Amino acid sequence: MRYSGHLHHFLLLFLFFSGMVPGLSQSSGLPFSRYYSSQEYQGGIQNYAISQHASGILYVANNYGLLVHDGASWRRFSLPNSTKVRHVQVDDTGSVYASGQGEFGIFSPDTLGQLRFQSLKDSLPEALQDLEEVWKVYIGEEQLFFCTSNRIFEFSRDNTFVQAIESSTGFDSFHFSNNQLFVNERGLGLKQLQNGTFRVIQPFFGDKLVTGLLPYGQNEHLVFTRDDGVYTSAGERLEFWHGIRTRTINAALRLRNGSIAIATQLDGLHLLDPNGTELLKLNRENGLNNNSIISFFEDLSGNLWLGHNNGLSLVQLSLPFSKIDQFSGLSGTGYHALMDRGTVYFGTNNGVFLAETGKDTRIKRVSNSTGQVYQIKRIKGKILVAHNDGAFVLNEGAAERIEGPEGIWNFQPLRNRPNLLLSGGYFGLHLFEMNEDSIQYLKKITGFDESSRIIEQDERGNIWVAHGYKGLFKLQLDEGLDVLQVEYFGSDQGLPTDLLNNVWKINNRLVFTTEAGIFRFDDAANSFERDPFFSSHFDTQSLIHFMAEDQMGNIYFIGEKETGVLEKKVDGSYSKRVQVFNPLIPLLNDDLQNIAPIGGNEVLFAANEGFVRFSLNDNTFSPPVFPTLIRAAYLTGVSDSLIFGGNAKEYVARNPIVIPYLQANLRFENSNPTPNNEKDLRYQYWLEGFESNFGDWVPQREKAYTNLREGNYTFHVRSKNLFGVISPEATFSFQVLPPWYRSRVAYLTYFFLSALFAFVLYRTTEKRFQKKTQELTTASREAIEAKESELKVSRKEVERLKTESLKTGNQNQGQGASRCYHAPFKQEWIYRSDAKQPECHYQKEQKPGGEG
Repeated sequence: MRYSGHLHHFLLLFLFFSGMVPGLSQSSGLPFSRYYSSQEYQGGIQNYAISQHASGILYVANNYGLLVHDGASWRRFSLPNSTKVRHVQVDDTGSVYASGQGEFGIFSPDTLGQLRFQSLKDSLPEALQDLEEVWKVYIGEEQLFFCTSNRIFEFSRDNTFVQAIESSTGFDSFHFSNNQLFVNERGLGLKQLQNGTFRVIQPFFGDKLVTGLLPYGQNEHLVFTRDDGVYTSAGERLEFWHGIRTRTINAALRLRNGSIAIATQLDGLHLLDPNGTELLKLNRENGLNNNSIISFFEDLSGNLWLGHNNGLSLVQLSLPFSKIDQFSGLSGTGYHALMDRGTVYFGTNNGVFLAETGKDTRIKRVSNSTGQVYQIKRIKGKILVAHNDGAFVLNEGAAERIEGPEGIWNFQPLRNRPNLLLSGGYFGLHLFEMNEDSIQYLKKITGFDESSRIIEQDERGNIWVAHGYKGLFKLQLDEGLDVLQVEYFGSDQGLPTDLLNNVWKINNRLVFTTEAGIFRFDDAANSFERDPFFSSHFDTQSLIHFMAEDQMGNIYFIGEKETGVLEKKVDGSYSKRVQVFNPLIPLLNDDLQNIAPIGGNEVLFAANEGFVRFSLNDNTFSPPVFPTLIRAAYLTGVSDSLIFGGNAKEYVARNPIVIPYLQANLRFENSNPTPNNEKDLRYQYWLEGFESNFGDWVPQREKAYTNLREGNYTFHVRSKNLFGVISPEATFSFQVLPPWYRSRVAYLTYFFLSALFAFVLYRTTEKRFQKKTQELTTASREAIEAKESELKVSRKEVERLKTESLKTGNQNQGQGASRCYHAPFKQEWIYRSDAKQPECHYQKEQKPGGEG
């Protein structure tokens, strides 16, 4: 299988067993794992092969078809004949090659982004198309190989048929290593394909079933057989490899760190180092749901996927933790632990257990220790146990009770009196005396009766007691070792609250954790102040439930919101690490938190089921970064309609989705392929064109939008995994068409109708104006004609008067001048007898007073 290189720098492999430190044997430290039943992935029980694309999507050859896992959901796709898928491989382009019963070909996305199967069987000559099982498919640099029991079909990388290579006796198994094809041919042995034909390289295996072939040095291979052990083969040289002690091997795989994983039919998983030394064994007795493993695969995160005869298992080898629980022989909730001289002691609510480091033995229960164990501590060469039933000392593998009260929380030597032990109890403080041969109970310290689960002593000999809901007490003892003075500190004495205050000894000084950060005590002022050492690592509202310091000065903590370590550097500075601890948080004891240092850079976290081991020596873990994936887009309504099936995003980019206005209701399904992380993923959404930016982080992997207006949109989604890593976002662009009444055609129609209306209005107005103008013109013409008619009448009257005047003038000829007035013209006619025509002269009227 080949992968795109652009993701590899994000994905580092970690395998915590490969560098076993003197801490725990492999039997008492098991990796985190998860089992997937057939009901969960909705497929058949058997899983024959597993492959993965660079995006993180996992493909599984299942007896019901092809399973596809995107980290959050499972999908299943069938072959045309609905038969088993025997093998699957995916290349760096995302093409998924599959083979099965009577069929082989490619699953590739259609125009909607859904996977569709394209058979390559039709490319074969007709005489070769009658197939039985196609057991394997291998992707080489230049060739494809599809393997059946009697033929191997070779194709070029452009899916063109090249040749069929036949076997006269039949192929028992097929192997692909370093871009080379190997077969185990019945009766002829192990062969290698060279220049189109097979060449025998080791005839020894002709009567043996070879189930695995791994490179092992230069020109050398490890050859795994199902029933006859493992061999090293180099040319003609063949040797039995003595590093394996199990039989019925189904498959072998070399992990990227060099370790060798072996899948067996009846004995689960074995992990070996390159020399054959067993590092880990997983079966039904210590963590697996099924002993039969028929396939396995190392994913991009360094985890191991196991295909069973019934179900799938994910073994999280990449995490730097190992669980110590019932599968290791330890029962109960973890409370406290101690490493002493090669033996690890575990205290749970079921008693004391022990395991010898470096030995492959089960954890053993210490007799006479049944009950809740709160502390296991070595003092002056003796192992003391603080127990619900009182104080105990371990002696030759058994717990012996020390006479005294019940309900003991802890022990520590009394300052300046090393032969005396100060012990916190359910009802105050107690003193024990240690001699060379015995431990005796002395007395209860009078004057203080509060529960004393957390106690520490300062440099002045004061005893500090932290009470879960009452506050802090500072006690001074008198010469008789009874309480001389009790000073109480609560919310009225400088602490933020009375609740959840604790005291720890870190770097040989007292540190006080509260609901509002970390404080120190100022003796001179007799008050608390914020501890400046922790100010750069924790905010002022950090609540720390437990703190512990290991031998190297590293400070481990369990907080309300985060758990981690302040790792001490060579220069004395500290580096805070929290992300890697996030998978641990749900497993921790949520009643009595505890961190037990068991060595330099190594601690045990008390868990609800046993303990979880963590070592800074092994921690090379880097959180995986997978891209956010849009797995589906639907138009929602009475029934959802798929518009994008999660594949072939480049097609969507070339052909943007166009959605009618009345169907602009969308729902997106999203995922991130980080393994075993679906419950902890958080998503941020942003619909560009509708929203201004990303919203809040939410756990919902679906996002819906309804009643979108017309316009161009781009849907953005990004995810944050359990480790707080924000993955690259995914986008999906689409266009919502306007309603018919806001469409371009509608607006064009509106424009033409508006223009037509304006034209009609204009024409109507113009006609009215013309009519009015015509009416005015007619009226003016009629008025003018009337005036002209009146003038004509006036002229006629003048003519008539003139004529009459002439007639009258003729009658009065010879007489003196006479006056005549024509009222309209105010003129005076003067008739003279000697004139041929009467003359008309204007004469002013005479004004009174004689003025003319």
